[in-house]
Amino acid sequence: MAQVEKRGGLLRKSSASKKPLKEKVVLMYDEIFMTEDPSKCSPRFWEELFLMKVNLEYLEGKLESLDGEELMKIKDNINCLFQHCIQALGEEHPIRVVNALQTLCALIRGVHQKNKSTSGFDIINMLMGFDKAELCMKNLMESLDSLLCAEGSESLKSLCLKLLLCLVTVTDNISQNTILEYVMINSIFEAILQILSHPPSRREHGYDAVVLLALLVNYRKYESVNPYIVKLSIVDDEATLNGMGLVIAQALSEYNRQYKDKEEEHQSGFFSALTNMVGSMFIADAHEKISVQTNEAILLALYEAVHLNRNFITVLAQSHPEMGLVTTPVSPAPTTPATPLGTTPPSSDVISSVELPLDADVQTSNLLITFLKYSSIVMQDTKDEHRLHSGKLCLIILTCIAEDQYANAFLHDDNMNFRVNLHRMPMRHRKKAADKNLPCRPLVCAVLDLMVEFIVTHMMKEFPMDLYVRCIQVVHKLLCYQKKCRVRLHYTWRELWSALINLLKFLMSNETVLLAKHNIFTLALMIVNLFNMFITYGDTFLPTPSSYDELYYEIIRMHQSFDNLYSMVLRLSTNAGQWKEAASKVTHALVNIRAIINHFNPKIESYAAVNHISQLSEEQKISPELTSAAKLPLFAEEDWP
Repeated sequence: MAQVEKRGGLLRKSSASKKPLKEKVVLMYDEIFMTEDPSKCSPRFWEELFLMKVNLEYLEGKLESLDGEELMKIKDNINCLFQHCIQALGEEHPIRVVNALQTLCALIRGVHQKNKSTSGFDIINMLMGFDKAELCMKNLMESLDSLLCAEGSESLKSLCLKLLLCLVTVTDNISQNTILEYVMINSIFEAILQILSHPPSRREHGYDAVVLLALLVNYRKYESVNPYIVKLSIVDDEATLNGMGLVIAQALSEYNRQYKDKEEEHQSGFFSALTNMVGSMFIADAHEKISVQTNEAILLALYEAVHLNRNFITVLAQSHPEMGLVTTPVSPAPTTPATPLGTTPPSSDVISSVELPLDADVQTSNLLITFLKYSSIVMQDTKDEHRLHSGKLCLIILTCIAEDQYANAFLHDDNMNFRVNLHRMPMRHRKKAADKNLPCRPLVCAVLDLMVEFIVTHMMKEFPMDLYVRCIQVVHKLLCYQKKCRVRLHYTWRELWSALINLLKFLMSNETVLLAKHNIFTLALMIVNLFNMFITYGDTFLPTPSSYDELYYEIIRMHQSFDNLYSMVLRLSTNAGQWKEAASKVTHALVNIRAIINHFNPKIESYAAVNHISQLSEEQKISPELTSAAKLPLFAEEDWP
């Protein structure tokens, strides 16, 4: 018997004596692409079409092969197909519904793809016709809403979400997708919340539901009233918010797990053995090979949840007992078009699995810990523009968290201690920290560690100025909370001070190159004002009096850096150049630091001369004989630039 091969809608036989045959559904597609109404000769044409298995490849390829003028000639047939697809969604027979959903995906994507190269027609008119668009979309959204809320097949719900994702993402700029006006009018918000609030539905469809919601929230969010923004901001149902948090945590956990697996594979592989033999000269190249595709869609969902809904903040600190459950999908979803925009969800087994423990002795995790770990991976490499934007989004989310009063309360809660294993960029001058030596500390310590890590690892030619500004802002907001609430955090502040001073040194040593692209004085002013906060209000939040001594010692030890900064800004502030005003602000902000340096340096030099000591130790420099900081004329916060 001759073997049958299916390719591009053709049924080919190995025998050369017979002509190749086409599938019946392909023949029916060909009739639709004629100018005549296909139902004229076949009254049951549309009924039979949705009993045929959809050939997505052929249908989309056919649309792609036509030019704009040819497509306009068959507009009526395209409108008919679209309308009959919507009618088929109300059928009781599930095969018709599945085929109609898949056909709609192919139609929407195919017509939009054609419009990218040919701007000669309107998408809404081509798909539905202007006169019927409102009714068509109302019926479509009502049918999708009913299918999503019904007790029916999980595979049908999956297809509905895929169709909605396809509808939302067919344009590069979501705000240019005019069809979404109808999605705004005919809301499916409640259907999305229902999926997230019920564990079985959430395990099957939670990822797609969260991504869809995040995208809909971003439709013309700054141009008009978006009902999805309004509704998301007032959600207070605990089960729904926890469900959303769980989906986000699981997606980020999967990324962390994949990265950890690749890292371990890399460390135990051939390249690791090679670098051990020849040294770490190739360490940067080796690190670049450990890359996992980032998930901006889920990051966007986290940002919108944190930014819009204050009730969601409570979810960040909650552990998720469900994450340990392993479930089997109810039914496999039928084949659908590829998920758009790289929003590929984790597999079903991952959606139901717990994140790997942070440590052998610590089994507890929460969304914030998972996010911090994710951020520590993503923010390592900002040379790639894609990862640069991803790192920026992470810092924006952290800024939202650092601004929230309740979030700060649990970040600084001394009764909520965790061992957070952040990823650190491989560098030649430091060894990798042992995970087991990590102390249990309040979560704010992990946030500060992440900020310090970013500061010390991104002083490079392609300077990420925007990310540095956001990083310093996060630190500043955390310090403001500590000052306001008099929280004495037991943290190794010296690491932060040292990182900030080294950043100032980098700005000065690369002044010419950086000034050609950035206003570095904005960043310098923020850094100096952080020191001003420690100097002026450190007694309200530094843990011990010796911490104050360490601060003064660090300033005195690195006084040359501050002197150089003052010389640089003084030079530019006295010239009538572009940077006069910005540099002048830094000059005024340095008053406190210069007062400390000018007060202590003569005393240190005198003490060393009298005692014949060429180099004073740290203990000697901060001894009671030399410290008299209380007498310094320091400026309060309201006097800072």
